[in-house]
Amino acid sequence: MEQRRLGANGPEVGAIGYGAMSFSDIYGATDEAASHRIMDACRDWGVTHLDTANIYGMGKSETAIGTYLKANPGARDEFVIATKATITTDENGDRAFDNSAEHLEAELDKSLQRMGVDCVDLFYAHRRDPRFTPEETASNLGRLVEKGKTRAIGLSEIAPATLRRAMKAFPVAAVQSEYSLSTRAPDMGLVQTCAELGVAMVAFSPVGRSLLTDAPIPRERLKDIPFLASNPRFMEPNLTENLRILEGFRALAAEMGTSAAALANAWLLSKGDHVIPIPGSRSVENFRECVAGEKLALSEGDLARIEEVLPVGWAWGDRYSDVQWIGPERYC
Repeated sequence: MEQRRLGANGPEVGAIGYGAMSFSDIYGATDEAASHRIMDACRDWGVTHLDTANIYGMGKSETAIGTYLKANPGARDEFVIATKATITTDENGDRAFDNSAEHLEAELDKSLQRMGVDCVDLFYAHRRDPRFTPEETASNLGRLVEKGKTRAIGLSEIAPATLRRAMKAFPVAAVQSEYSLSTRAPDMGLVQTCAELGVAMVAFSPVGRSLLTDAPIPRERLKDIPFLASNPRFMEPNLTENLRILEGFRALAAEMGTSAAALANAWLLSKGDHVIPIPGSRSVENFRECVAGEKLALSEGDLARIEEVLPVGWAWGDRYSDVQWIGPERYC
């Protein structure tokens, strides 16, 4: 697999990584055996970057990674592992964020224990806590590099200005943000700022939570997936319109001799050699379609055809509900 660098001085990783939120039950029930099959496939296909977080299944994702590494001596050296923290709850049980040095270190310690490792390769602040400046958050994360608990730091769902400020305090290796043919906001400054500063742009949900595939999650399953049931793009009338528009994208992929998922990931890879998509799936076969995007070399003509069927702003509905928007920074 093509290699891309995780930050200006970071390790090389496969151009497509894996988003291990799918090791939790957010998109439907899964188990450790299924997660381990995905990790086997990652090793077979050269997918070396694993992205998880402490809140994915409240530790379930990290635990699955840990049991795999324990059962497969030597596998740790084949992966570049990232995890995240800062999303928590307040005294009323409502979602809150904590970028304090104490919280970050305590949560990373728990993550290291669940995964059975001494150090991760990348540790993100999952959301920006407004009580802390970007410089303070970067410094708090940087102390964990100095302590040898992570090799690099990252930020998630932030604005370009936040990245510029954070970089003044400590080198940021990666910024993670939702980015796909259905979520184009990062094109309005974040992708460019990352390229300018030598920061990897890690794109989560590259297939639009299944919409940009040949088999979107069936309507009848949505009621059992709370996150999607309340997501505007999966609510009517938006869902019907989105599926109608995407018929053209699926037809284009078929005409090009590939899958919609592969084409969606290939489009992201074309946006810059610092862009690293991290698709997630509970199915090895579905994940295979995503990884196949790395083999597609898109011409200017191909990109123009994609833009014709999915022009900027095509999607019906926002990418998040009002509640889901609490935390991510809006910048355009």
